[in-house]
Amino acid sequence: MSLTYRDAGVDIDEGDRLVELIKPHARKTLRPEVLAGIGGFGGLFALDLQKWKQPVLVSGTDGVGTKLKVAFAAGRHDTVGIDLVAMCVNDVAVVGAEPLFFLDYFATGKLAAEQAAQVVKGIAEGCRQAGCALIGGETAELPGFYAGGEYDLAGFAVGCVERSRIVDGRGVRPGDAVLGIASSGLHSNGFSLARKALLERHPLDWRPPALGGATLAEALLTPTRIYAKEVLALLEAVPVKAFAHVTGGGLPGNVPRNLPDGTRAVLDERTWPRPPIFDLVEREGGVPRDEMHRTFNMGLGLVAVLAPGDLPAARESLRAHGLESWPVGGIEKGEGEATCEVIR
Repeated sequence: MSLTYRDAGVDIDEGDRLVELIKPHARKTLRPEVLAGIGGFGGLFALDLQKWKQPVLVSGTDGVGTKLKVAFAAGRHDTVGIDLVAMCVNDVAVVGAEPLFFLDYFATGKLAAEQAAQVVKGIAEGCRQAGCALIGGETAELPGFYAGGEYDLAGFAVGCVERSRIVDGRGVRPGDAVLGIASSGLHSNGFSLARKALLERHPLDWRPPALGGATLAEALLTPTRIYAKEVLALLEAVPVKAFAHVTGGGLPGNVPRNLPDGTRAVLDERTWPRPPIFDLVEREGGVPRDEMHRTFNMGLGLVAVLAPGDLPAARESLRAHGLESWPVGGIEKGEGEATCEVIR
C-alpha cells in the first residue's frame, strides 16, 4: 500500500487550481511598482524614490475574527475579504500612509478552490478600493485543524508616508475639534457579542423592521468601510492632527491612542446617527450602553482631530468622496494618560 499527500488530507492539485482561479482578481489590483504577479516565492515591489523624499514604511496586520462564523453559517464568502483588507489598510492610512501592497493568509482543513476563490475575490476588491496591490499570499491546507467548511484569514498591509507628514497626534491641543466619520455598520469587531445577542435568538434570514427589509445576515456581513483614499484626500484638504480607526475597544479604547498625555476627548453621542444594527444588538441582547461603546464603533469608523476652523473644509472633502461626517466633540485638558469620554 502506498500513501500520498492527498491521502493525508492535502490536495496540491486543488491548491494549484486555486492559484489559477485567483490570478485574474489579483491582476486587477496591480500597480506600476509591482514587478511580479501572483505565484512566485515573494512579491516584488519597487518603491518609487522620485515620489518619496524621506519615505517611512508603515505596516499593519489583522484578521476578520468571528465575523467569519456568520459567513460560514450564511454560506457567503465574497465579502469577508473586503473586511480583511479594511482592517489592515485603515490602520495604515490613519498614520497618513498610502497603502502600497497587501498579502493574505488563508488556512483551512480541506481546501475547496471555489470557496477560497470567492474569499480572494473579496480581498482583491478591498485592495482595489484601497488602491493597493495584492502581490502574494499563502494558502495553508491543515487537515483536522479546522471544522469542515471553515477557514481563517489574516492580512498584511504595507504603506508609505513622508516622514514630515506622519499623523501622530503630537500637535493635538485642548480646544481642538473631533470629527466623526461614518461607519458602514459593525465593521469587524464585537462579533462574539453580536452573535450571542442576535443569533441565539433569531435565524440569519430574519428581517427585523429596523433593518429596512435587509436580513440579519445581510446586515451582519456588510463589509467594513475602507477609508484609505478618503483619508489621503482629507490630508490634502486640511491639516489633520490625529486620527483613530475605531476597532475593538470602541471609541473609549481607540480615540486616546493617538492623543498626547494630559488631554481627553469628550464626545456627545447625540451628535451623530447610529446605524440600526447597533440598536438591534443593544435591545435584543440587553447590552448596557457603556458596554456597547466599549465593544463597537457605534456608527463612527474613524475620528479625526483638527482645528475647529478646519471642520467645514474637512466635511466637504469627505462628502465629495461619499462619506458623511459630524462634529462630535472636542479635546479638553486632562490628567495623566489620554482618555475618551462619551456622554449622552
